[in-house]
Amino acid sequence: MRTGQTRKQTNYRIKSETSCLAGQCPRLEVTSPRAYCSHPGEVILDLHPFTPRFAPEIRNIMKDIEQSSREILTILQKIHNDGGLQEVSGICKQARNLLVPIQEGYAKLSEKIAHQMYYRYHDHWRFGTQRLTFLVALIIYLETGKLANREEVAVALGIKTERENGFHLDLEDYLSGLLQLSSELSRLAVNSVTYGDYARPLELSRFVTELNAGFRLLNLKNDNLRKRFDALKYDVKKIEEVVYDLTIRGLKPHSAPTPQGDKE
Repeated sequence: MRTGQTRKQTNYRIKSETSCLAGQCPRLEVTSPRAYCSHPGEVILDLHPFTPRFAPEIRNIMKDIEQSSREILTILQKIHNDGGLQEVSGICKQARNLLVPIQEGYAKLSEKIAHQMYYRYHDHWRFGTQRLTFLVALIIYLETGKLANREEVAVALGIKTERENGFHLDLEDYLSGLLQLSSELSRLAVNSVTYGDYARPLELSRFVTELNAGFRLLNLKNDNLRKRFDALKYDVKKIEEVVYDLTIRGLKPHSAPTPQGDKE
């Protein structure tokens, strides 16, 4: 270690077994960090984060994607209105139409970002992707009454599922989006009762309970994901309280409604 260097510095030395004579340095195949010869006998691999030259372009692309995301959310909020669930087919169709510019935006990101650089810039699109995962999962639930899997969400957004294939839907982003879905469904349970749909909370309770059971099988160590999972338990409790109130008042129907996707 040279004078002035500390263990926290990001420059790491790789001693070569051969001498670097007459400019004949051993080739070091790297794509992101830059390798250079300091003096004969060693090669330095510079792992210091370089200036994010793509950051301004990424922000501009994500600004358009997030604008479409807000428009989709505005449309889906109609399900909370009186009679909104009777128009769910048209609402979901409008929302899906707005997924087209989002797919185009992710296609631009895929062109800009090599798969090796995905996690270097991940913070730029992480929260936006989580929100879109939630919106796509909500659309699929309203259409079919089922939980959207990772592949379905990725196809709707126009991205991949595997890291090796390029720009992809990160597993943690997918799970975070599903946890946001539970909060929206707990709100829907309360509003359904307000508008006289007493059967809807039973269906929502069964779905969210199964979602909670699935997350309990995971060994969650990530702090953010763990906190979101803790909120899921309160969503389950909130819906159970709605079902309980319907039961003690004699308003609980004998059977839950048929999911929208099963009617077709």
